[in-house]
Amino acid sequence: MPNLSLFEEPRPLAAKLKRLAERGIFIGTSSWKYEGWLGQIYSPERYFTRGKFSQKKFDDTCLEEYGETFPAVCGDFSFYQFPSDEYWRKLFGSAPATLQFAFKVPEEITVKKWPTHARYGRRAGLENENFLNPEVFTKLFLEPLTPYGKRAAVFIFEFGTFAKSAFPSVHEFLAALEPFLAALPRGPRYSVEIRNAEYLCPEYFALLRKYETAHVFNGWTRMPDLPAQTKIEAAYTAGFTVTRALLRRGRAYEEAVQSFSPYNETKDPVPESREALRELIQRSLGSRRPAYIFVNNRFEGNAPRTIEAIVEDIEP
Repeated sequence: MPNLSLFEEPRPLAAKLKRLAERGIFIGTSSWKYEGWLGQIYSPERYFTRGKFSQKKFDDTCLEEYGETFPAVCGDFSFYQFPSDEYWRKLFGSAPATLQFAFKVPEEITVKKWPTHARYGRRAGLENENFLNPEVFTKLFLEPLTPYGKRAAVFIFEFGTFAKSAFPSVHEFLAALEPFLAALPRGPRYSVEIRNAEYLCPEYFALLRKYETAHVFNGWTRMPDLPAQTKIEAAYTAGFTVTRALLRRGRAYEEAVQSFSPYNETKDPVPESREALRELIQRSLGSRRPAYIFVNNRFEGNAPRTIEAIVEDIEP
């Protein structure tokens, strides 16, 4: 593919993604503050101060330019915190009003036992008392986002791989998940992302369908790849779909970071997953089912180029 600048007029990628968004297909990236995208998505001169590139100006304002190409973005940052009201005001104030957000719900809700890592301090290795606590989620995360309405389009409950000591089988996990889903306020779009391949079973899909919650089709090192997941008819559990292309199956996160940084070019295409995403888009267009599709730099090396390749032959 020619190494053309994606932000140069007449922005072909932006125009195509806008047309897809008008038909309910929202495609974006996981996070957005990547200097490797300068000269592709980002215009370097917009971030100069006194003739020099300003990291602070870039970090504070690049979301506005991001929204000139992409109609949606996945906020991974929220997995690690309950952002303050001031943080939300600044975030939404820096983004185009049309930009749709998917937010990962804080790990305070989805981690059953805190990892033995220094950043968890005294909690490391202990059970998480707020695991699947609907009141904490609603009060500390959902309610602060109420002023921003439908711009907070999707909430993702990401669960890491559970050991047998945490849940001996999928049945124990579902027994914990069901009362949580049942207690959530109706209205927002909720989705569940799992990292235990053995949980992809009829009972799991049936529970999500019962509460109009989407299964997140996720490309991850130890999960079935996207082509395998998207072929499971029972996995379409809600009136919308959520997909996150994160890693090639079998590749560790740390390996992807080391191999792909600074994320300025595609280094390892995954053609079968690209095709699965194209088929998912066509399926969603045909069924008029909204779709939220997010691509991570660590999937192939450069998320914007991956997205460009996926939608190249799609006519909205």
